Amino acid sequence: QVQLVESGGGLVQPGGSLRLSCAASGIIFSSYAMAWYRQAPGKQRELVAAITSGISGMSTNYTDSVKGRFTISRDNAKNTVYLQMNSLKPEDTAVYYCNADRSLFGRRSTYWGQGTQVTVSS
Repeated sequence: QVQLVESGGGLVQPGGSLRLSCAASGIIFSSYAMAWYRQAPGKQRELVAAITSGISGMSTNYTDSVKGRFTISRDNAKNTVYLQMNSLKPEDTAVYYCNADRSLFGRRSTYWGQGTQVTVSS
């Protein structure tokens, strides 16, 4: 059974920092690209940051609004992906979801965590 379990969300003041973690089980973690998405009330889910599996080198990408403030990283030995969020703004308030995605021999597998709430407010 595949599980992605997020943690680290909470309430933080503007300008503060949080570190989200997503622990994966039931998959060959190192073969999956990992990503963080977020969904604010009344808005569509959007991609925040992604990191490749590292099988052919590792790369990251970010949505423009978080570049320079957020950093995605992964520890394949711990089956965990992280999102370090600095200089948080009220508009970063959302439920943050972890995603694992892989295409192998024409078959795509994608999994989601249950989400963790991040609230940026004074």
